[in-house]
Amino acid sequence: MTTAPDDIVAFEQARPGLLGLAYRLLGSRADAEDAVQDTFLKWRSAERAVIASPGAWLTTACTRHCLDLLRNAHHSRVHYVGTWLPEPVQIADEADPQSGAELASSLTTAFLLLLERLTPKERAAYLLHEIFDMDYPDIALTLEMQEPACRKLVSRAREHVECGRVRHATPPERQAQLLSAFEQAIQHGRTEALARLLSADVRLAADGGGKVTAAREVVVGNDKVLKFITAGLHVWWAGLTLERAVLNGNLGLILRDGDGRVSASASFAYDEDGCLDGIYIMRNPDKLARIDQAVGPIH
Repeated sequence: MTTAPDDIVAFEQARPGLLGLAYRLLGSRADAEDAVQDTFLKWRSAERAVIASPGAWLTTACTRHCLDLLRNAHHSRVHYVGTWLPEPVQIADEADPQSGAELASSLTTAFLLLLERLTPKERAAYLLHEIFDMDYPDIALTLEMQEPACRKLVSRAREHVECGRVRHATPPERQAQLLSAFEQAIQHGRTEALARLLSADVRLAADGGGKVTAAREVVVGNDKVLKFITAGLHVWWAGLTLERAVLNGNLGLILRDGDGRVSASASFAYDEDGCLDGIYIMRNPDKLARIDQAVGPIH
């Protein structure tokens, strides 16, 4: 079936939202882009004359495809070597944390990790309603459920998210202050400034995917995290260049070796008082392969 220009325009208008939905559902940019491409192929072969709302049809098709992928991914996540973290994405300049704080709060690593604790349908229902403003009747059609059941899914998911306290904005200037203290600890081994900015139960997690060296267990607590930074990261990252970037809606770091190749990334989470309570280090080369390709726009 030939795709008319207007149909291509309709898809391209929906693409940023589809990519944002798929990435939040899957935690993988590569998988999200594949899901959006598969949605386009289905759109090309669909009987578009009977589609009343292209945007709703595309959202439904993309969501259902992502749910299928999540079911298939369950086994690999269970047997993942070490700690699984979502693939970091570098956000284009126009989507930096100084604007769109609400959007940024739904892209952070901490938020995506919290979504991992929900069932796939809870995750989808929450995102469709709370992030993409879809009405309950449309969510029910998308998930092929009764509307009251969808309301319960969203309610349970919202309770988990609120308990997790991960959806709040940290001012850019505070992020910059914390990042400067972290850089000082990495480059010079001095942790005095960083120690004053860490929460008592700060967590440091690293994802090597079993392909490179990375901490297998999550490091928990102020003292243990500081020791890991000074005795570990300060030594291991001594020859790397630290480059600031907007990762998943917050200020983060991309680390490069002497040839400019990406060796690691670091993204951060903050509590409601503005203290650093999460450090997420990506070392898995598969998840770093596309980090230089900034995403924008993503809704």
